[in-house]
Amino acid sequence: MTPEHWAELSDNALASTMFVYALAMLSHSAEWALARRLVTQPLMTQPEVTGARTAQPVAAFDGLHSSSTTQSVADSSVSAAQPEPSPGSNPPPERDDDERAERYGRIGLSLTVLGAVLHAAGVVARGAAAERVPWGSMYEFAITGSLAVAVVYLILVLRHGVRWMGLLVTGFLVAVLGVGVVALYRPAAPLVAALNSYWIVIHVSAAVIASGAFAVGAICSILFLKRQRMESAVASDPGALRKGFLWRMPPASNIDQVSYRVHAFAFPVWTFTVLTGAIWADEAWGRFWGWDPKEVWAFITWVVYAAYLHARATAGWHGRGAAYIALAGYATFLFNFVGINLLGSGLHAYSGM
Repeated sequence: MTPEHWAELSDNALASTMFVYALAMLSHSAEWALARRLVTQPLMTQPEVTGARTAQPVAAFDGLHSSSTTQSVADSSVSAAQPEPSPGSNPPPERDDDERAERYGRIGLSLTVLGAVLHAAGVVARGAAAERVPWGSMYEFAITGSLAVAVVYLILVLRHGVRWMGLLVTGFLVAVLGVGVVALYRPAAPLVAALNSYWIVIHVSAAVIASGAFAVGAICSILFLKRQRMESAVASDPGALRKGFLWRMPPASNIDQVSYRVHAFAFPVWTFTVLTGAIWADEAWGRFWGWDPKEVWAFITWVVYAAYLHARATAGWHGRGAAYIALAGYATFLFNFVGINLLGSGLHAYSGM
């Protein structure tokens, strides 16, 4: 195939990817909408049974049903209070909504997997069209970085059952690809002279991985803040019924742990990105550091995330303050990628705009 055919294949694959991600977002929206009417009873308020052993909470992060479950004899009393429908009878409306919400969630996840496959095909085809790695402009970094977001999310789904992030992740992917296709798109072209080095594979691949993990970590932080605020609001009434999708996610402390693990993975990768960038700068321009705007903001991003991890590791600083620091770190990362490139200043302005 000629580069022109590869370019057309890439454009078509990425357009299809955006459509599939949009369908996944709609499926997760339906999942959230149906769950708005569902009630989650606080498990610690379950009636106690005389002689029952102490309840042992077990974290279960399986999609919509991500909540703490209690394994005790008290489960029998809950089952007795909510008997199974007899054969042939209509299920309760709440159970029907629960099943439909679960179905939409699974459809959304399946569509996200399909979208990630098409996404990867589009990125590979773009590289074939340009006859190089597809990281030479803002458009190419946007499509590759958003693919990293999808991959990190799907890995977390397999390892930690974080399907509850599906709506925000797919919404983010649709937004990034939409902006990329509409505003950032440029035809495939050879690399500028400064980027034509084997260091682009080492340096930018690490930046892509870190960008995907930072985005997922930011989404975790947003959901944590929302869930933690809801938990604080009902702290005065522990026995109150909780309705809606956010109450069917894991507790805020568990979301916080997922966020911490993602950031703990991303930070060393970003550190490697900064170090390899300095080595590449020395090879290309004869100095490791030159106060170039992108160099400065990459270092600012590193400092903010270092402060986040240091505060959690040494001061035991969990909760809302740590989440705000993580979001501040992601804001500096976005400015480094978008603002510096669009301003067109410095030696790293390779937006292609």
